[in-house]
Amino acid sequence: MTHVEIYTDGACRGNPGPGGWGAVLVCGSHERELSGGEPSTTNNRMELTAAIRALSALNRPCAVTLTSDSKYLTDAVNLGWARGWQARGWRKADKSPALNVDLWEELLALLDRHEVTFVWVKGHNGHPYNERCDALATAYADRFTPTDSE
Repeated sequence: MTHVEIYTDGACRGNPGPGGWGAVLVCGSHERELSGGEPSTTNNRMELTAAIRALSALNRPCAVTLTSDSKYLTDAVNLGWARGWQARGWRKADKSPALNVDLWEELLALLDRHEVTFVWVKGHNGHPYNERCDALATAYADRFTPTDSE
């Protein structure tokens, strides 16, 4: 099984507000950058979207190490929260509704396809790929934000 390193980040100008996501996929000496965004979204939605779009870009099942600065993403998977929400009909342990169900459903389906290990890294702390993903995400979010000259 091919091993792929994936790095992701999401950004939002306001929360909610214009948002962007960025991802870098690394397989051997090959790197691929992906990015996108939405005019009105949340930071957590962009974090999830980055992971979904990166995993969706893989054309066959892979062993993946996915590194993110989002505790929402990494803890929800690593600590079993997302699968628990799903098992309870998208309710959290306190019975309140889980958020971003549409994205969690997409992500969990991809986790059934690939062998993914999630790794949390502190954001804005000099990690080269995390910084690159942040730059991709914020640049995309800025596409939706009017400048002072407009």
